[in-house]
Amino acid sequence: MSEQEALWIDKALNGDDNAFGQLVEKYQKPVFSLCYRMLGNSSDAEDAAQESFIRAYRFLKRYDRDRSFATWLLSIASHYCIDRLRKRKLDTVSTDVLPAEIIADHHAPNPEREYQAQEKEILMQNLMKDLNPTDRAALILRYWHGYSEVEIAQALDLTVSAVKSRLYRSRQALAQLWLASERTSLISERRPHESPAF
Repeated sequence: MSEQEALWIDKALNGDDNAFGQLVEKYQKPVFSLCYRMLGNSSDAEDAAQESFIRAYRFLKRYDRDRSFATWLLSIASHYCIDRLRKRKLDTVSTDVLPAEIIADHHAPNPEREYQAQEKEILMQNLMKDLNPTDRAALILRYWHGYSEVEIAQALDLTVSAVKSRLYRSRQALAQLWLASERTSLISERRPHESPAF
């Protein structure tokens, strides 16, 4: 944790709303990104991110300084999203695309590449909707936020071996689903009168 972040936390604990606002500003994109990947659409992600920050503010006195603030905050967001997914048990993915600032390569504009990235993102969201919410959270924390298995275990209240097992099973499941979707896509792209050999 940086000295600046520690100072913001100290000030927020003493009732300084502006200091907490600095923490929100610093972490709003990672929290929104996690919520979006968990819940599948922008509107629900915005609501979940806002609720996560409200809960973080409310429970800031419980924050353990020996733990990473980012891990603690994303843990709150993960658990909130898992609860939301368990409550709704409905289709959790919409065809909304990620906001441009998350997926666009601002250094080299390329509409075709951006469109393909959006298509892959939508496909991945659709594949992930079938995963257990906790498995989904573990994958997102690992591969989109770069958290270690130890940090994920802390964030999701799991053992490290449970995290490793969940990540392995989830990667295997996603790989099989991805390959199946690729095969389906190739078959549907073939013209009806063509032979399967072409």
